[in-house]
Amino acid sequence: MPAQYVLKKSTNNQFYFNLTAENNEPILHSEQYVSKSGALNGIESVKENSSNDARYEKRTSSNGQFYFVLKAANHQIIGTSEMYKSERSRDDGIEAVKRVGPTAVLSDQTE
Repeated sequence: MPAQYVLKKSTNNQFYFNLTAENNEPILHSEQYVSKSGALNGIESVKENSSNDARYEKRTSSNGQFYFVLKAANHQIIGTSEMYKSERSRDDGIEAVKRVGPTAVLSDQTE
């Protein structure tokens, strides 16, 4: 299965997306957007920024798990990773986003 941006509508009628790897595992999720066009712009921003190492910020949660955020050129967060048990797994997640982010296909599940 190809990597994809899965675009969905939440129960509160807002839009969000998940970037999934080739194995269909989620590797990045977005914030919620009021409009579908906002979510689509978010996807385009991930495509543009995901190959740039400087756009990733590695973080540790309060419970000791590891994750990362992807930021746009304006420093706003455009995606947050899943939680990982090790720094190595988090770094592998970053590499996965860098690999599939620019070319993943859109799966619009909002209609």
